[in-house]
Amino acid sequence: MPARKLKEFLDSQEVKYVKFTHSPAYTAREIAQSLHINGRKVAKTVIVSIDGKMAMAVLPANHSIDFDHFRKAIGDKEIKLATEGQFRDMFPDCEVGAMPPFGNIYGMDVYVDQHLTDDEEIYFNACSHSELVRMSYQDYERLVQPKVIRLT
Repeated sequence: MPARKLKEFLDSQEVKYVKFTHSPAYTAREIAQSLHINGRKVAKTVIVSIDGKMAMAVLPANHSIDFDHFRKAIGDKEIKLATEGQFRDMFPDCEVGAMPPFGNIYGMDVYVDQHLTDDEEIYFNACSHSELVRMSYQDYERLVQPKVIRLT
């Protein structure tokens, strides 16, 4: 079962989603491989600090953040990877590293890599290293209203 906060939010918005249970996997790439899903459809959530404020960067499992592109897209602000210690308490209902890409329900800005918009569906962690959610990208974008930029 996805974390209560995420489940309540999705259910309140009346969106269709599917939950998958899988053996524990700790990276988005591992999850994609174990479930035989193309890595470009599995979103990984990376927590960053932008000028000292926590934000989410959401990108395909088979990509890495290009910080030069990220900085240019948001106006040359200082961007650093956040440490677990900096963000652990922000997601009390999630296992560390299994945050869903819904920064809006955690009070964070969300930046989505433009490559994720190419597919009709998006897969993401559901606050657990053994649960994944699939939903339409269109619903995801409507609910989160992320800033779509070039991150990779």
